[in-house]
Amino acid sequence: MHSDLTPGDVLLVLCNTPDAGCARTIARALVERRLAACVNVLSPCQSVYRWQGDIEEAEEVPLLIKTTRQAYPALETTLHALHPYDTPEIIALPLAAGLPAYLGWVQAECGARNPASGPTP
Repeated sequence: MHSDLTPGDVLLVLCNTPDAGCARTIARALVERRLAACVNVLSPCQSVYRWQGDIEEAEEVPLLIKTTRQAYPALETTLHALHPYDTPEIIALPLAAGLPAYLGWVQAECGARNPASGPTP
């Protein structure tokens, strides 16, 4: 791990998607573009929320996205572009602590750019 890396340099991003297919597509794109080291696609959950004045209920598939503070702006832009919702939930939480080797792995996976992958949208 880089000596200047702190747990707060690694972020956990939460994002709900409308279905498993969308979740897998987004997860794969983020990892392929090196914007996330890992994305966990969770089991569907039931969401209850107020949207445009109405109480809504929907089944959604949550994503747990591990990234770095440095990669976050491009991740947010890409996630928003790939997501079918007009206003998707994209929430980034800094870590308070973590296994140093894991934090270093996240940083390494999100730090190197593959020129063959092209620019991110």
